[in-house]
Amino acid sequence: MITKRIIPCLDVKDGRVVKGVNFEGLSDVSSPVELGKYYSDSGADELVFYDITASSDGRRLFTDILKRVAENIFIPLTVGGGINTAEDFDRVLKCGADKVSVNSGAIKNPGLIREAAEKYGSQCVVISADIKRVGGEFRVFARGGRDDTGMEAVSWIKRCVENGAGEVVVNSIDTDGVKKGFDIEMLKAVCEAVNVPVIASGGAGSAEDFVTLFKEIPDIDAGLAASVFHFGEVGIAELKRLLRKNNINVRL
Repeated sequence: MITKRIIPCLDVKDGRVVKGVNFEGLSDVSSPVELGKYYSDSGADELVFYDITASSDGRRLFTDILKRVAENIFIPLTVGGGINTAEDFDRVLKCGADKVSVNSGAIKNPGLIREAAEKYGSQCVVISADIKRVGGEFRVFARGGRDDTGMEAVSWIKRCVENGAGEVVVNSIDTDGVKKGFDIEMLKAVCEAVNVPVIASGGAGSAEDFVTLFKEIPDIDAGLAASVFHFGEVGIAELKRLLRKNNINVRL
């Protein structure tokens, strides 16, 4: 049985970890270096680092902070934000990332995923999709949830996987930071459409929300969260013990 992964997410702005609700109203949380080390030591399976304003600011990702985070953790690291070219992949991987997450860059240049997959391998390429319901349709948003692309999300993700993305992060803007549970409907639709690992993001408010996620969608590979971990509402060790108690296979 495949082990389910628990992944904290560091949303980084101006060198600090921040968190908002529905991608808005950001508040300062902590140093990404300190928080990353804490999660690595606490039993997290992986860590995600998003430079959340790199795309909207039209700049490159903060590599100095990224290097320090990578040096202080001993778990796989996925990095995203301002990834627009194969050179950006190269730069981030050289800073210590294991996987590179691309969102707006792939929307602007759909050929980027194939180029990166051919150069670095599909296992390095993660498509991160910010999705929101618009008129009853799952719609892809760009630039940190600011711009509606008009594209239907599930078909877009499917195309990215066909082009070589080896993993999918589904960020539900509707449930982000709301703490009422993961977006089960949206996640099921994505899992049914692709045959690569899918990571659920947006909406975790309690340890029980992770139990529900893995029970409702046995095919989902991982649960990603920020607020509940950052503010100590859910401890990773306790969460994993609860999941194991519910016959969900995790690495303790």
